[in-house]
Amino acid sequence: MISTNRTARRPKSPLLAGFGGALALLTLLPAIPATAAAPARDGAVRATGQPSPRVVTPAERRTAAYLDALRDRPAQLRAFFKALPKGGDLHNHLSGAVTTEYLLQLAIEQGLCIDATMTAVAPPCGPGTRPAADSRTDAAFRQQIIRAWSMQDFPADESGHDHFFDTFGKFGMATWYARGKMLANVADTVVKQNQFYLETMVSPASESAKALADAVGYDADPAALHRKLLAGGKLDKVVDEAVKEADDTDVQFREAAHCDTPRPAAACELPVRWISQVSRGSSPVRVFTQMAVGMRLAERDSRFVAVNLVQPEDWDSSLENYSLQMRMLKYLRGQYPGAHLTLHAGELAPGLVKPEDLTFHINEAVRVAGAERIGHGVDLVHENDWRALARTMARRQVAVEVPFSSNKQILGIAGDDHPFEAYRRYGVPIVLSTDDPGVSRIDISHEYQYAAKTYALSYPELKDLARASLEYAFRDGRSLWAAGSAPSGYRMVTACRADRPGSGSPSARCANYLASSPKAATEWRQEAAFAAFERTHGGRG
Repeated sequence: MISTNRTARRPKSPLLAGFGGALALLTLLPAIPATAAAPARDGAVRATGQPSPRVVTPAERRTAAYLDALRDRPAQLRAFFKALPKGGDLHNHLSGAVTTEYLLQLAIEQGLCIDATMTAVAPPCGPGTRPAADSRTDAAFRQQIIRAWSMQDFPADESGHDHFFDTFGKFGMATWYARGKMLANVADTVVKQNQFYLETMVSPASESAKALADAVGYDADPAALHRKLLAGGKLDKVVDEAVKEADDTDVQFREAAHCDTPRPAAACELPVRWISQVSRGSSPVRVFTQMAVGMRLAERDSRFVAVNLVQPEDWDSSLENYSLQMRMLKYLRGQYPGAHLTLHAGELAPGLVKPEDLTFHINEAVRVAGAERIGHGVDLVHENDWRALARTMARRQVAVEVPFSSNKQILGIAGDDHPFEAYRRYGVPIVLSTDDPGVSRIDISHEYQYAAKTYALSYPELKDLARASLEYAFRDGRSLWAAGSAPSGYRMVTACRADRPGSGSPSARCANYLASSPKAATEWRQEAAFAAFERTHGGRG
């Protein structure tokens, strides 16, 4: 079974799988002569010691002026950010991304019951439970469920951290065997938010991986433990199950999104890739086994691209085994070099854990495990020698996935307390993400609008954040941008430098390049969308 549950607290978990969305290569093109992320407003320099130039085009300048004119017009401002091309979502948990209303619909379709704690349970509905279907006619009951399953109307005097993570156990049963339907819901939202790519997290073959781990037993030597998992094809059998789950999910997705009908949903064309979750709070042998399953799967099935650790980083077991888990990942990355790695690291804040626990998590994720991206990274300035860490991340181009709403709801970190500006000053790539938008009751447009208002970001800076979310995606193929030009240049590769996305078909040379690289084709599609966006919004007074 593939779990999509954020915390995987239930003995059974929702299914997941992989959907290989097709990308239609559009005939778009303006080689906007921009050169990337603007220098920090305080005049700080990038990690190289050189200022980061940003050539602003006339179209960008006009669009920026229009954005400035909307500062006190909420409805128009919201429309601007919804229409803004916003790259991809790289930090997204499938079950937490589904809208709460759709989760409730799934519960009704399955005939589930709701108990006194607002937890979905199996029928029949006995004493102390009510049919989920009652929410169709009882508005107060419906609101109770939505509040329990999300952060809606969450009181400020309670623990946002606990309520956030508890939601997954409450709606968990509604997500079982519905991974394709959930993906259709999430992909539809991504497309409507004017995004072009999605990486979403699930736990492949979670029950079988757990059973395998328990059967082989723990060995402190990672090489020996890996051999035990491989012996007799045991690990490959779990991977086979994960592939079958992915196939089944594709079928369910295509049916839910009407992909094979005369009127397919736009979500059918969205490129989607899966990141395999590892439940970091589990025993060391189960953690190692899930890591091995995810990495072997990423090398075997192109729908899966990476591995990540989930569950609260502040749990006692997570803290106790953190360094061990980083060493496990270091070993397995040597065995599976084709698998990518992004890690929840530094999703911590003062008062949540002991001070010493704030000093090394991002460091070890980057320097020991070799993470290519970091999720959250909120405790940056509490890390040992954090400035050297930031310089290392900038030099290695280790991007940080920033979900502002999640950070505020779970950790109470926002505004000047968030390290967003510190990362920018040191030239660390940043990608905005949603984390669990269904639970948080937000969308990616909200995150961009929050960033613009809170940190006084200009339109070119917002544009480069969107570019970064595709540049640092684990999308197969070469980039549209010349090597070394991101995030401080965004200069197109030679093959496409003379072309202009959005102004007719690309030249033969550029078209061949785009046809050979799904990543470049997706980035090209966004550049064409930016050209159209700037024509529309840059011409307004």
